[in-house]
Amino acid sequence: MKLARYGQPGAEKPALVDANGKLRDASKLVDGDYGPAFFASGGLEKLRGVDVDSLPLVADNARVGSCIARPGNFVAIGLNYVQHAIETNAPIPEEPIIFNKAPSCISGPYDPVRLPRNSVKTDWEVEIAFVIGKHAHYVEQSDALSYIAGFCVCNDISEREFQLEHGGQWVKGKMAPTFGPIGPWLVTTDEIADVQQLPLWLELNGKRIQNSNTSDMIFPIAKLLSYTSQFVALEPGDIITTGTPPGVGLGMKPEKYLKPGDVMELSVEGLGVQRQVVRTWDEQ
Repeated sequence: MKLARYGQPGAEKPALVDANGKLRDASKLVDGDYGPAFFASGGLEKLRGVDVDSLPLVADNARVGSCIARPGNFVAIGLNYVQHAIETNAPIPEEPIIFNKAPSCISGPYDPVRLPRNSVKTDWEVEIAFVIGKHAHYVEQSDALSYIAGFCVCNDISEREFQLEHGGQWVKGKMAPTFGPIGPWLVTTDEIADVQQLPLWLELNGKRIQNSNTSDMIFPIAKLLSYTSQFVALEPGDIITTGTPPGVGLGMKPEKYLKPGDVMELSVEGLGVQRQVVRTWDEQ
């Protein structure tokens, strides 16, 4: 099952995705939205068995929002691909590196990415993210995948100067508005045969510069969920994005960063494709 949301920001409606990749309106089947209350109340199970093709088609020109409504927590993992750590001259972590992205940074998969004022080093990061389906605290790694509602694509946009040169924590470069495109779909776990064997890629202006596989993760997704749950009680609807493979601007020689007019396209196999145009903060 593939979940999506459509409509203007702040007024999105729930949808399901049919076999042809078309959005079908599911607002009459869902009490509210695909947010924390939906997952906490067993909303996914209530949708199983629905005849998706019987639902009304959504207009092709409708805006696609993030595939879930604003979560309580948006957790991220740093330096979780072997080759990405190597390209940035960072040591291979002995334990997962955890930081936060603000839920307010979440945007739709086709919305513009806006450069913050004074930004000179805004970077891209294709990632696979997962959404928590039920309360998760002190979870055993062997049980971890059963706590996941589904998977989606995330572009973990990062301003490297803010992140690395302004002191303090990474979050300074991770939380600006539009720095968390999510979607287009939330794909339930039953549709993914092996989440640790998924190709993922990102193209900048038509050139593929990230091209890897989730098999290169240092810590697999089950480990990330279990580990994170030792430090925080994860709630239904929370997002964890799991790190990026090599090919980021920070790792290039010379370094390369986003500029207005650039176009990013990115995907994880089976989870849909995102596309974002880069704009300045003040551009209409």
